Amino acid sequence: MHEMTAGNLRSAFGGESMAHMRYVVWGSKAEKEGFPNIGTLFRAVSYAELVHASNHFNELRDQAGAFLVPSMAGFGLGSTVENLEGAIEGELFEVNEMYPTYLGTAESQEEKGAGRSFHYALSAEKIHAAMYTRAKESAKAGKDLDLVPVQICKVCGYTVEGEAPERCPICQATKDQFRSFA
Repeated sequence: MHEMTAGNLRSAFGGESMAHMRYVVWGSKAEKEGFPNIGTLFRAVSYAELVHASNHFNELRDQAGAFLVPSMAGFGLGSTVENLEGAIEGELFEVNEMYPTYLGTAESQEEKGAGRSFHYALSAEKIHAAMYTRAKESAKAGKDLDLVPVQICKVCGYTVEGEAPERCPICQATKDQFRSFA
């Protein structure tokens, strides 16, 4: 694997791993503040971030050794509104800056597996940003989010409210490959 793509996978793995844990913490905070559905949204997206981190890690299966991993990470435990703002900022960074660059590099270096992993994450992060934006508007109004069960594809992290599709629109996984969060 080309070093630039491998470095991008390591960075993305680090960022997704931290997002996974950050969303677990922020979800607990939302629940304590009386926003159980926003807490559920954080937990569901946390799982999607775990899927992305796992995909990136698996693409690095032949890259043994210790590496210093630079990655973007938001810190702080604020109010639910502040935490949602941090989540939106992180998701939009991935959508607008990080994943398009990483995907372009993987494609130019003909690293198909890495490209697939970056594509999966980029596609899902767009959905996450929109869901967090809607949640922030609810929380700002002092209301919990109206949320139907959230379905996460275990293969690519695709996220959808309501019923899981028969086939994932990103990776074509079957309906039984979705995990439900309610």
